[in-house]
Amino acid sequence: MSSRLIIGGLYAITPDTLDSADLLHRARQVLAGGAQVLQYRNKLADAAVRREQALALRGLTREFGVLFIVNDDARLAAEVEADGVHLGATDGAIAAARAQLGSGKLIGASCYDRAALAQQAVAEGADYVAFGAFFPSGVKPDAVRATPELLHADYGVPVVAIGGITVANGGQLIAAGADALAVISAVFAADDVQQAAQDFSKLFSKAKQ
Repeated sequence: MSSRLIIGGLYAITPDTLDSADLLHRARQVLAGGAQVLQYRNKLADAAVRREQALALRGLTREFGVLFIVNDDARLAAEVEADGVHLGATDGAIAAARAQLGSGKLIGASCYDRAALAQQAVAEGADYVAFGAFFPSGVKPDAVRATPELLHADYGVPVVAIGGITVANGGQLIAAGADALAVISAVFAADDVQQAAQDFSKLFSKAKQ
């Protein structure tokens, strides 16, 4: 797989919103701040709005040269020529998404607090796995809690940490083995979105020193 398609760094996830202009404005700031991946996730929008927003974000991510992932929906990912799709436990089989997207696209899998689920996902063809929530999450307050020990193992693919992550607590997850930090509120809801993204990006720079 091309190095262009390696997951790492700040993995920004869009918030639920029907205000497409504001979404694009904030997404541009996030990317200007150094996000390496942008995932489109919107649980409020209908199919038409989701397609409109996804197409606009696809154009924006191409402008910045970063990866674009669609949450849940392999069909939409294929339609807008996203770099991949992210699947939760109820979002369909990895094999079905692979058949729809082809071999050159990324498939990520949510593995919650279960290392065995990550190992299974990789065996089925996942290109990266995600664990969480590591901290209390306002987006998913009832999410299962994961422990940093899950990040120590070598799953053979990049590992993403998600759930309540802030600049203050993200460094410990990188130190534990996270290749990427998936963040919604801590960047998109920040007073200075671009600065928040830059602060997260600096965590990875510090980890390499």
